[in-house]
Amino acid sequence: MARFTEIGTATIPGKGTQLRLLQRNDEFSIKIAGTTGELMNSRLHGSEDALATLACERIADQPEPHVLIGGLGMGFTLAAALASLGQSATVTVAELVPEVEVWNRGPLGAAAGNPLNDPRTRVHIGDVAELLRSGDGAYDAILLDVDNGPEGLTRKENNWLYTPAGIAAAQRALRHEGVLAYWSAGPEPAFTERLRRAGFAVEAVVVRALRPGKGARHTIWLAW
Repeated sequence: MARFTEIGTATIPGKGTQLRLLQRNDEFSIKIAGTTGELMNSRLHGSEDALATLACERIADQPEPHVLIGGLGMGFTLAAALASLGQSATVTVAELVPEVEVWNRGPLGAAAGNPLNDPRTRVHIGDVAELLRSGDGAYDAILLDVDNGPEGLTRKENNWLYTPAGIAAAQRALRHEGVLAYWSAGPEPAFTERLRRAGFAVEAVVVRALRPGKGARHTIWLAW
């Protein structure tokens, strides 16, 4: 079997941790340098797809929906959102690490079908928290997949998104009848209750990383 080869590296702003982009034939992997586990793999994106489809189906009737995605990753959430929305939609994706956008416009892009080339896509290089704080009533759906879940793995600053203050900022950034969705590597009942205390109706959905019935179990919170 072919071995993974490193084809790119990037430093996470504010922390100094290095990301590694690896390729083996048509398979890609992103890891944190110095660790053995994967952050993401191009063959395991079922839950990233579900993050988009579960949220976007709730805003399907909006005439010109605007969706914000926190975290570009390998582009699968972006691709699934675009596939779920009509041609009048706009999808803004916020990515903290500039090289991740470069990777998605280069060798990695084909894995998800090059969603950055879609004219409905807008890219913001920077922290998604900036857009949440300034985006009062701007978005029909906000999809957050910037870390491992409520317990941040890659960057401690990401934890703010899961605090009452971060939830309140996301709530203000939503339009009327908008939906907020979070991806997590696992369940966290305390976070479900935190969303409810903020005034949301909440559904925690268990999805599989590979496809229905296959792969690790991940959690997606839908709040509206």
